[in-house]
Amino acid sequence: MHANHLLLEEPIRMASILEPSKASFFPAMTKIVGTLGPKSRSVEVISGCLKVGMSVARFDFSWGDPDYHQETLENLKAAVKSTKKLCAVMLDTVGAELQVVNKCEKSISLLIDGFVVLTPYKDQEASSELLPINFNGLAKAVKKGDTIFVGQYLFTGSETTSVWLEVSEVKGDDVVCMIKNSATLAGSLFTLHVSQIHIDLPTLSDKDKEVISTWGVKNKIDFLSLSYTRHAEDVRQARDHLSKLGDLQQTQIFAKIENVEGLNHFDEILQEADGIILSRGNLGIDLPPEKVFLFQKAAVYKCNMAGKPAVITRVVDSMTDNLRPTRAEATDVANAVLDGSDAILLGAETLRGLYPVETISIVGKICAEAEKVFNQDLYFKKTVKYVGEPMTHLESIASSAVRAAIKVKASVIICFTSSGRAARLIAKYRPTMPVLSVVIPRLKTNQLKWSFSGAFEARQSLIVRGLFPMLADPRHPAESTSATNESVLKVALDHGKASGVIKSHDRVVVCQKVGDASVVKIIELED
Repeated sequence: MHANHLLLEEPIRMASILEPSKASFFPAMTKIVGTLGPKSRSVEVISGCLKVGMSVARFDFSWGDPDYHQETLENLKAAVKSTKKLCAVMLDTVGAELQVVNKCEKSISLLIDGFVVLTPYKDQEASSELLPINFNGLAKAVKKGDTIFVGQYLFTGSETTSVWLEVSEVKGDDVVCMIKNSATLAGSLFTLHVSQIHIDLPTLSDKDKEVISTWGVKNKIDFLSLSYTRHAEDVRQARDHLSKLGDLQQTQIFAKIENVEGLNHFDEILQEADGIILSRGNLGIDLPPEKVFLFQKAAVYKCNMAGKPAVITRVVDSMTDNLRPTRAEATDVANAVLDGSDAILLGAETLRGLYPVETISIVGKICAEAEKVFNQDLYFKKTVKYVGEPMTHLESIASSAVRAAIKVKASVIICFTSSGRAARLIAKYRPTMPVLSVVIPRLKTNQLKWSFSGAFEARQSLIVRGLFPMLADPRHPAESTSATNESVLKVALDHGKASGVIKSHDRVVVCQKVGDASVVKIIELED
């Protein structure tokens, strides 16, 4: 273990808790996904976000048109160029999301013990007595006593901006609800969530397909966040849609688990998806409060064992308006890391929050502190036991590389990969040191033109805990002579030295292919 690596299971000298943390080139091993929007779309703010640790930018199509998001993306590209920090792009679909339509955008005040009618007639004006919604089948889906939540960015926990309704009666297509708490709804869009009720809307709507086929294709999106994933078939249909869109065949699908339906089909969804996003805002409503932590821990464990990224949402809601998180939120971020999460996803906190850069910075610092006390030894043994024997060839190499790196106290693991799979497998065993994933581009053709692969694979590792990509010169194939491998290794080592990750006399573990054989070697650096 590193000298700065403590274990909560061992006695910690209390004074050491107050010692300032050492600055590092990588703010944290845990990745941060930032949602870009009104408060975080200028080149200046995006540059700030990248510098403090954002590695994936999320574009939420629940609001804003493609042109608006395109402008934000162009600013992201400019920020990436000026900061020299890689950033992946995630497109978040609308999916089966119920929305209140407030065309005139005036604030709507709802008073406790009053009544409000939810109607499918969208042309009507929203008011304190009437809320038009984008779904015709609500009256058929609910019954007296059912719970409905309405709010901007969905029930943030602030009782003044979100409202809890109870169905009192169904009148034709309308649903009459009793208001359980006073609140003021502001803005043009409020999300509506019906607790534990099946909503008969497609997971991938026609609007979603159109956005993916146009905006998504144009910008070669790295990740598709599939909102309201309820069945494995949802993922298969999304994959089928992407497969017809050229470059998007490589786009990874992250299933967003938002309700009890998704929870019930979690295992088969995990098998189909490339990663999982636990949307705790909606889940926190669908599940009893005392069960939320249990699902989080169980789901993250399953993702870890499958070697697929687990992303946690809704961690520092209060930072939307405040410069510091609450004590509960700070502890929550740390616990997400200790549970084994790969990434933290920030939504409203960066989208419309007042302090997007500070939020990312503080979340990154909490993650880095939690990583120091992550029990890697226990995690490693648990993972090896789960995988069982005989291991596959790649799994054996990956676990051996991590074991060797820990035994020799290596400062970094360098992995040569073309598909990114080998590097992700190494990261699955959660080494305590960074994994530099050297992605070797491959030449490919579509019969009309030649192109190099590699950029997708490099960016897609930006959501995996502990994995830091580097795109190699395409003249160096992944399986090649030792001479060209040595030259790529030198570039990787120079990169590590320049960033301060590697110093003189450090040991480095290298994982690479030589001919048909996979090799793990330990090198000690000279002055």
